[in-house]
Amino acid sequence: MKIAIASGKGGTGKTTVATSMAYTAATQGRTVAYLDCDVEEPNGHLFLKPKIDREQPINKLIPVVDAGLCTHCALCSRACRYGAIACVGQKTLIFTELCHACGGCVLTCPVGAISEVPKAIGQLRTGSSGAVRFVDGVLDVGEAMSPPAIHAVKDAAPKVDLMVLDCPPGTSCPVIESVRGCDLLLLVTEPTPFGLNDLKLAVEMARALKLRFGVVVNRADAGDREVWDYCRRQRIDVLAEIPDDRGVAEAYSRGELAAQAVPHVAERIRKLLEVVFQSKRG
Repeated sequence: MKIAIASGKGGTGKTTVATSMAYTAATQGRTVAYLDCDVEEPNGHLFLKPKIDREQPINKLIPVVDAGLCTHCALCSRACRYGAIACVGQKTLIFTELCHACGGCVLTCPVGAISEVPKAIGQLRTGSSGAVRFVDGVLDVGEAMSPPAIHAVKDAAPKVDLMVLDCPPGTSCPVIESVRGCDLLLLVTEPTPFGLNDLKLAVEMARALKLRFGVVVNRADAGDREVWDYCRRQRIDVLAEIPDDRGVAEAYSRGELAAQAVPHVAERIRKLLEVVFQSKRG
């Protein structure tokens, strides 16, 4: 089962929930993998403290143009939806920082003047944290496109009973690449006006992608009831509520797992896992 943990905004406790779920599921005897898809700023390793067994470069394919074959017909430029290739006079220019490595220009070129070569954009790391298999990616500084790195992280996932994908915040391309193909999407939010606003955006994304999803309310007793009212009106299941607790913040500051440091959080995560697996059976 693939569970993606996402949020419309940063700072809602997404990584706290994701790492605690992976740890707790492993203590129950399941084979578990934790994938940190937030390749621009991964931090799951701070809490799981994995032993890294292997590091390798993450490459993406970028186009190169054979000037001797190119007829400057501009079909490649018109095919590119990202503005990564342009025909100017008798030159065809490639802007690699805009390239999404989709291969469309290669398929479009009628004379075979475009080929692809690998370019390193980051590092892939695999290892383990106790019984939890660990995968993350670190995008190189200055690289603008994270989806190819996220794709590499997902490709490196081992076969396990439960895969927990810790997604980047927001609702843009990196998040969509992270949640693609998941069995269940958990949207972590907080009961604040900002949390509600960004939850609405995340719900729209989940519905557009036709994903099964539910909501986890973190710091549930710290704000108002607008999040619950919205979920009730929209018929969205609130699968878990985690109370505001100074102990969680203290554990976070020490780089400790909330499910290890705070007993009531551990119990909430266990109940959340029960709900998740019951929904799969249902």
